[in-house]
Amino acid sequence: MAQEDVFKKIVSHCKEYGFVFPSSDIYDGLGAVYDYGQNGVELKNNIKQYWWQSMVLLHENIVGIDSAIFMHPTIWKASGHVDAFNDPLIDNRDSKKRYRADVLIEEQIAKYEEKIDKEVAKARKRFGEAFDEAQFRSTNARVLEQQAKRDALHQRYADAMNAMDLNELKQIILDEEIVCPISGTRNWTDVRQFNLMFKTEVGSTAEGASTIYLRPETAQGIFVNYLNVQKTGRMKVPFGIAQIGKAFRNEIVARQFIFRMREFEQMEMQFFVKPGTELDWFNKWKAYRLAWHEALGFGEENYRYHDHEKLAHYANAATDIEFHMPFGFKEVEGIHSRTNFDLSQHAKFSGRKIEYFDPELNESYTPYVIETSIGVDRMFLSVMCHAYQEEKLEGGDSRVVLKLPAALAPVKLAVLPLVKKDGLPEKAHEIMQDLKFHFNCKYEEKDSIGKRYRRQDAIGTPFCITIDHDTLQDNCVTLRDRDTMEQTRVPISELRSLIEDKVSITSLLKKLQ
Repeated sequence: MAQEDVFKKIVSHCKEYGFVFPSSDIYDGLGAVYDYGQNGVELKNNIKQYWWQSMVLLHENIVGIDSAIFMHPTIWKASGHVDAFNDPLIDNRDSKKRYRADVLIEEQIAKYEEKIDKEVAKARKRFGEAFDEAQFRSTNARVLEQQAKRDALHQRYADAMNAMDLNELKQIILDEEIVCPISGTRNWTDVRQFNLMFKTEVGSTAEGASTIYLRPETAQGIFVNYLNVQKTGRMKVPFGIAQIGKAFRNEIVARQFIFRMREFEQMEMQFFVKPGTELDWFNKWKAYRLAWHEALGFGEENYRYHDHEKLAHYANAATDIEFHMPFGFKEVEGIHSRTNFDLSQHAKFSGRKIEYFDPELNESYTPYVIETSIGVDRMFLSVMCHAYQEEKLEGGDSRVVLKLPAALAPVKLAVLPLVKKDGLPEKAHEIMQDLKFHFNCKYEEKDSIGKRYRRQDAIGTPFCITIDHDTLQDNCVTLRDRDTMEQTRVPISELRSLIEDKVSITSLLKKLQ
């Protein structure tokens, strides 16, 4: 099945099973805005809990805050967002559709890489175990031709982005004969800049109102609270401040479901270090963050680093962690070495001295910052994309199953009485009453036991227990494993110990130690 079709099925599955709904659905929705349903909010909260505990619980020198969405407008002047938070946009005159010029060019680069990968895959199939991929890539004429085109385009694109040469970006699109996906034509406008911040007004009257912005990122709320946290927490460098919160960007080209939205959630941590040590810390956090992702068990081959070709003017290192989505490798997290730009800018614009007195050096300095920033919604999508599977079963039957990590699953245990009589529902509720204090349980009695198993598979419930007539005699239930579908008879008294450790966030955190 084509990956595009798989992605459409995942989007459909998210709505059908209460994970993600189009926002304002009864009014035909609102573009690039989504609501999380009853199962989606549980999965999302579990992802946030996994991140928060991996940062704040496992690191004695990291603390958390929750800053306001509305902030003083000068903050965004100091951060550079008022003057430089722009996307290069281009319109197709025939389809009247607007695109990000940089994304169009990056997709063209990806097409060259896909052609190379196809040649490699064909050769691997042809030569089998004797295949030497490195030698093939360095000697095959077709691979070398595509690689040369890819490298030339990549260099030209990097130069244009570093110079923010809008005319050159358009010329690249024309020279590469990139067409509009809708109209199929190359009738492009010039590339122009578009600021992504949402504006609103604060004040009781129109005359007295002042313009403020919905925050486009959560990082600045951390930077402007640096002094408050450092002093009240008696924090010593190196230390970090973590935050989870909503951010807003007026994305013109919002697409790929919840991958790029106008209202989204970030999990960010700013780690303050002594100048000169920042690149060592950058590499440490780079490795730790990848380990955090890999602990979910999605396979190392589905992750890769992507070092930035164009660094922000204030950064001296930046890399993305990319995950293999159905539409290619895409960024889910960024790790950046931001130097001391942010604290210095806020010191300049606020008139406040923002430094750290180092008692070991007996001197004051402005700390450098390592940032880790992960999109909750993108992380949610990566989890759903990997978990969604269609399986053929013995006897010609099939099932759709979400093989979610048990610690992230919305429901940990489904409690299912075999029939709705003979005291079985009452026994099932008794079990629920005991276990619901320890992990999220769901009671269900409608339809046959087989249909109920399928519904639980579809929302990713790792365990089901069936209460039957024998349960009333022996106080045992049938425990079913989602992934293997194996069923075992276990005492009710052992259920909590059998399940709790496997479904707790702690089971993931232990892999990071």
